[in-house]
Amino acid sequence: ALPPQSNILTLKTFFPQVCAHHVRSCSSIRFVKSKYVCVFDKSAFKFSHQQRLFRTSAVSCGQIVQFKLSDIGEGITEVTVKEWYIKEGDSVSQFDSICEVQSDKASVTITSRYDGIIRKLHYNLDEIAYVGKPLVDIEIDASKGVAPEEDVVETPAMSHEEHTHQEIKGHKTLATPAVRRLAMENNIKLSEVVGTGKDNRILKEDILNYLAKQTGAILPPSPKAEIIPPLPKSETVPTAPKDKARKIPVPVSRPIVFSGKDKTEPITGFHKAMVKTMNAALKIPHFGYCDEIDLTQLVQLREEMKPLAQIRGIKLSFMPFFIKAASLGLLQYPILNASLDESCQNVTYKASHNIGVAMDTEQGLIVPNVKNVQVCSVFEIASELNRLQALGSAGQLGTNDLTGGTFTLSNIGTIGGTYAKPVIVPPEVAIGALGKIQILPRFNGKGEVFKAQIMNVSWSADHRIIDGATMARFSNLWKSYLENPASMLLDLK
Repeated sequence: ALPPQSNILTLKTFFPQVCAHHVRSCSSIRFVKSKYVCVFDKSAFKFSHQQRLFRTSAVSCGQIVQFKLSDIGEGITEVTVKEWYIKEGDSVSQFDSICEVQSDKASVTITSRYDGIIRKLHYNLDEIAYVGKPLVDIEIDASKGVAPEEDVVETPAMSHEEHTHQEIKGHKTLATPAVRRLAMENNIKLSEVVGTGKDNRILKEDILNYLAKQTGAILPPSPKAEIIPPLPKSETVPTAPKDKARKIPVPVSRPIVFSGKDKTEPITGFHKAMVKTMNAALKIPHFGYCDEIDLTQLVQLREEMKPLAQIRGIKLSFMPFFIKAASLGLLQYPILNASLDESCQNVTYKASHNIGVAMDTEQGLIVPNVKNVQVCSVFEIASELNRLQALGSAGQLGTNDLTGGTFTLSNIGTIGGTYAKPVIVPPEVAIGALGKIQILPRFNGKGEVFKAQIMNVSWSADHRIIDGATMARFSNLWKSYLENPASMLLDLK
């Protein structure tokens, strides 16, 4: 039986919006009665009970959850929104890209944790987003089991090389979104897969190996770099000699506007990181050392190797040789591949040679590094440099590419100049700046003048733990490898 008409009117008097909403969204009057039977209790009309009814009533059309920006790590508390991949009203699925943000260390792509519809974007482009604050509002299906009044766990911001933490059976499993998606598509529980990556991180190969054991399939070999044949000689475009091209500076293609007014803008992104790094570098007593290197033989060797590298689809510059020679030198002088703690009481010798390369990009100065150079060939270094340069130009370098460096080379010579005074990147203890290669007259052992390819190098070292003699000996060894490239073969592993 229906409740008396007076009771229904009383209900509409105290809760007109709630009552109207549920009458529209529900097909049974009995549901209205059962849902609000508590209204007729003598204490039901207290303000606190009215609030409870508003907060706990289930909405049949979906549930709005606030997707918050998680802790990216590295002490980052704020990021700049650089690009939205979705707009209000778009449907998203788990692991779909939501936006790209840029911290003072790297560009990071944020992915969705839920299937749903985007209802609100909390930031416009180039606005500052803060860790722990809502990024977007997503309407999800209420039947999925997410509590309406609980904080929703947000998706960690990550790049292709970064990992995310997932709680499984009381322990943390490390895996990238791509790996987790592959596991989900094949109905594999990550807790059953043994990770072979760093810190037991689960890699794509681990998922494939697990599948092979379950199905008995034979996995194909790991893909190699795509072989791109060189263009026929008739199709190659002649280029101007380098020495002539360098004499004419390329003008900046930005329109010059004279407004007549001063302009103030905040320091953000990579410029903000530069401020922090250089402030820390001021605490380091720098020791400088300069020398010149005759690269005549290396120039000839590179010209011979360039077609072979091109066949493998790799652009071969001088930098891979410089990096590999530095790694061979660091094996003999490991103090240059070390770090000093803040109290200046302990020196940590780094096992890996993660050699950074300073790059000038539109976003500012960045220093990505090539990991584990000590076990890489020159070709592998060149391949990794190509990848880093492509990502750096696109502003898509991940945190993993920009952190963990142990030694740095700055190739300022690609822009111009001979000598420089490089600034050490903390917590490293040494850095080298490479000048441009010039054709200069030099004397051989017989006193005859010959044309030589000369490059100048400028070293800076932390004088608290590195003395001048150590820096000079390292530089001499590095120089010998480059002036006689064949000698590198004796020490390559």
